[in-house]
Amino acid sequence: MVATRASGTVLAQAGPIVDWFSQHVGAIVASAINILIIIAIALVARAVIGRLITHLINRMVKTEGKISAAASKTRAKVLKSDTSRAERQQQRAETIGTVLKSIASIVILGIAVLTILAEFGINLGPILATAGVLGLAIGFGAQSVVQDFVSGMFMMVEDQYGVGDVVDAGEAVGTVEAVTLRVTKIRDLNGNLWHVRNGEIMRVCNMNQDWSNAVIELPLDYSEDIVRAQDVIQRCIDEFADNPDVSSRLLERPSINGVVGIGNGAVTIRVLATTKPGEQWGLGRELRAHLKQSMDRENVKVAQPILPMSDAGATKSG
Repeated sequence: MVATRASGTVLAQAGPIVDWFSQHVGAIVASAINILIIIAIALVARAVIGRLITHLINRMVKTEGKISAAASKTRAKVLKSDTSRAERQQQRAETIGTVLKSIASIVILGIAVLTILAEFGINLGPILATAGVLGLAIGFGAQSVVQDFVSGMFMMVEDQYGVGDVVDAGEAVGTVEAVTLRVTKIRDLNGNLWHVRNGEIMRVCNMNQDWSNAVIELPLDYSEDIVRAQDVIQRCIDEFADNPDVSSRLLERPSINGVVGIGNGAVTIRVLATTKPGEQWGLGRELRAHLKQSMDRENVKVAQPILPMSDAGATKSG
């Protein structure tokens, strides 16, 4: 008897719930189907846009590589080895693609979440207003971070520099060890590691992108015969360029640029050697040593500074 009364009480309490469910079962099923459709569309859209971004980035990098290769053939210079160029292009494509995919995922999933909340009958007005205010506050408070990311994106898209390049970014001068969208890490000659925000880099000089020049200036004594001196220098640089260990690092044979300065008892002759990226410093040192030996052998005198005498105001050779 007691059990019969208890079951009757439960049925009486559950009656309104069952009635409500029976009346709204169609709407519940329709909402559930709509939510599943929204999730499926969001996932498909994310996958399609991700593949589209990958395709576009790879196509952009390949097109830029073809343009660079065509330009190098036009100038008769090998801008970079195929291996290093391919690695650098792949690094840029992966970095830019990852960022764009992340942005696309956040936008798509955010729209999907808002649409699902609307299916539950939640008023989106206050939510959108709050999100707008928060976004505005974050935008004002993190302007420098946004600037760093935007500058990093443009830097990677334009291929201004990459890991292994020697750059001058103002106070930081050295070899790039790491590049992210926010900061660039530069190791200087003293071994110090600089962390430079991308938004603070107003200008950057890449010292070994595509090709480089080794510039050697020879201050010869004013009494030297310029024609004879240039003949000696030309024979020296031709001998230097014929060395197999050197020719593999040269893009063009060294040449005499001519007389670039006269003064203080000296006639300065400039020699230029076009080298592969990053080889200008080592080749420059080797070429200077070779020129020194040749000029000593041919008795070509290097200029010595003329110092003023402290007493009579005359000059003497020192």
